[in-house]
Amino acid sequence: MSAEFLAPRLRRVRPSPTAVISDQVRALSAAGTDVINLGEGELDFDTPAHIKQAGIDAIVQGDTKYTAVAGTTALKQAIMAKFKRENRISYRPDEVIAGSGAKQLIFNALLATVSSGDQVIIPAPYWVSYPDMVALSEGEPRIVHCLESDGWKLQPEVLAAAITPKTRWVILNSPNNPTGAVYSVAELHALAAVLLEHPQVLVMADDIYEQICFVPGIFATLAEVEPRLKERILTVNGVSKGYSMTGWRLGYAGGPAWLISAMQILQSQSTSNPSSISQAATVAALEQGNEFIAEWIDILTHRRALIMNCVNAIDGLSAEAPPGAFYVFANCQGMSGKTTPSGDILKTDEDFAAYLLQSGHVATLQGSAFGAPGYLRIAYAIDDNRLQEACERITRACRALR
Repeated sequence: MSAEFLAPRLRRVRPSPTAVISDQVRALSAAGTDVINLGEGELDFDTPAHIKQAGIDAIVQGDTKYTAVAGTTALKQAIMAKFKRENRISYRPDEVIAGSGAKQLIFNALLATVSSGDQVIIPAPYWVSYPDMVALSEGEPRIVHCLESDGWKLQPEVLAAAITPKTRWVILNSPNNPTGAVYSVAELHALAAVLLEHPQVLVMADDIYEQICFVPGIFATLAEVEPRLKERILTVNGVSKGYSMTGWRLGYAGGPAWLISAMQILQSQSTSNPSSISQAATVAALEQGNEFIAEWIDILTHRRALIMNCVNAIDGLSAEAPPGAFYVFANCQGMSGKTTPSGDILKTDEDFAAYLLQSGHVATLQGSAFGAPGYLRIAYAIDDNRLQEACERITRACRALR
């Protein structure tokens, strides 16, 4: 179809880089190439059996009809109990909502509140979808660059300097995708002190990686740390990462009733309720414990060590061990200027990622996709043997450079 039929808003966005790399991997695989995908943000663990069984039971019992747009009463109760038990935040039923993934809820919140000219502060490195969601909402992404030397975390003085009268939101993602950075209680207090001075600013706390932390007790969320900000915070979470339920498409959020109501209106005119089966499974996930997480963290710790050893043994690459999520964000600036066996000169992180894919048959994601050129995101939540093979392929490909 001719581009003349497309709405101007579509020119503001790009395809998701993670979707692009997945398409490239599928194309190479279809052509018979064995590609190891370290580009996708997905645990390889199976959804725990008791959660799957809850979904099966929902089907068998005929729990397959429309539900309330914002989620069943049972799911809302489970979400409120989770927030109270694990995050010490109290919400009413009209202050929580479930959607078809945390991604949908973030988009709905932005669409409901952002107008032309409004700015949304996005610390970089950032999850790839934030800027495009803001652009689709007709807002202006205000990218604020964080430093590797600061642990990739937004500093209070930088936040204060970035806020303008046009600022509508600040997005905080902890543990962070792509860096794995986790904000401490003290660091959140320092950011909260700035935000208390700006009552027009809303805060998006994207906590989707909450369960994936390598230091016990390190995680905290802003509404818990500073209750005076609670009426301006949307706390977003879900079951995709911590429960290995990406395909179930179930996210949830807690926030002020006026915002949840607006998000619900948008949802009622788009997807309506999330899958009734996924809702039933999520009730089980939130109510029946997550003892399996400790075992998963042990496995991920081993895998993280594999990647860290690989990266730091290669001339031109370096990284610090991330405290959360399941990515290593490696500095690859030392690869710039090197020549491939075919005679091509690597100039950017995108060149390096493309070289690893084409020559090493390992898919990664360039840091420029996350607003941080010169870096590489390596997802390590795959089978140990395949991960070891990926490390060997990366090493061989890098040794072939001159």
